[in-house]
Amino acid sequence: MPESVNQPVNRDLRAARVAETEDKILRSAAELFTEHGYAGTTLAAVADHAGVGARTVYVRFGTKAALLRRTVDVAIAGDAAPVDVRGRDWFARTLNAPTAAERIDAMAHGGAAMMARAGDIMAVALQAAGVEPELAEATQAGRLATLDNYRLFWTRMAEDGLLPPGSDVGWLTETGALLGHAETYLLARQTMGWTPEAYERWLRVSFTRLAFGRDPGAQGAP
Repeated sequence: MPESVNQPVNRDLRAARVAETEDKILRSAAELFTEHGYAGTTLAAVADHAGVGARTVYVRFGTKAALLRRTVDVAIAGDAAPVDVRGRDWFARTLNAPTAAERIDAMAHGGAAMMARAGDIMAVALQAAGVEPELAEATQAGRLATLDNYRLFWTRMAEDGLLPPGSDVGWLTETGALLGHAETYLLARQTMGWTPEAYERWLRVSFTRLAFGRDPGAQGAP
């Protein structure tokens, strides 16, 4: 077989092996960070747990902070594909569903599902941010990204005529973002024992009340 034919096949095989190795490392990192915390986890321990060489982890991620950051990013997105939250199908529904109720449902469900996946590892990252500048920067960037996503959500609702006339989109954006932040979910889980399902219900009711002054399904609500 000509070498030119083999090259794409070999590249695909190498890419698959690289992705498989990264998946093993990230799964192991998530487990160990969650179980032992940031300070109690080493790159060598992650490598051993993943069944790869320590050099593989060091070469791929460089630092423990970078590994935790990547672990958080994958947990938030749901997979390792290079697609951010705005590129995900669930977020598209928050912008394009035909009714306000469906958009609010999509935002509440998507936000709660994200917390169910990533809440534990995000809690580790929030604690580690106090001692790791890279993680502190990433944490703040995540907060600002959440704010931007809610700004887009409520702005699109207004532009599509799905909010009452005169709605304060800025206030809806800031209040909605506070409800949707990881810190809010983690606080509710810690102090009130909320599950992701309870958090989702709370988001749905809260977003509806913020926008329409009524509970979902009530007269005048979407």
